[in-house]
Amino acid sequence: MSLDHYRRVQTLSASPRATEHRLMSEITSEMIAARDMGMSGAGLMPALHRNREVWSAFSSLCATEGNQLPPDLRASIISLALWVDRFTTEVVTGRDHIDELIDVNRAIIAGLAGAPQAHAA
Repeated sequence: MSLDHYRRVQTLSASPRATEHRLMSEITSEMIAARDMGMSGAGLMPALHRNREVWSAFSSLCATEGNQLPPDLRASIISLALWVDRFTTEVVTGRDHIDELIDVNRAIIAGLAGAPQAHAA
């Protein structure tokens, strides 16, 4: 079996939670790498754009009729997505720093992993 075939099978068999965990981990790693390379403002845009897109997707899914998550959790995710969108603009314009976005993503990653937030990476 080729590596590509294995990856496709792994992707198809992964739970939605595992897929979300992997995606958030990848995006957060990109944001950390960009920050650690000294990027700021518009230089962070590729990583920030991807982060904004995933949060937008989470928000859309939570607003979809038939979503099985508890209503309070759905509302919280939608609120976080709105905050991420607004805060990203602040980071791109240089009025704020990317670290708060990284912290939010880390908390979500810890939640998806089932780990206590205090032990999040």
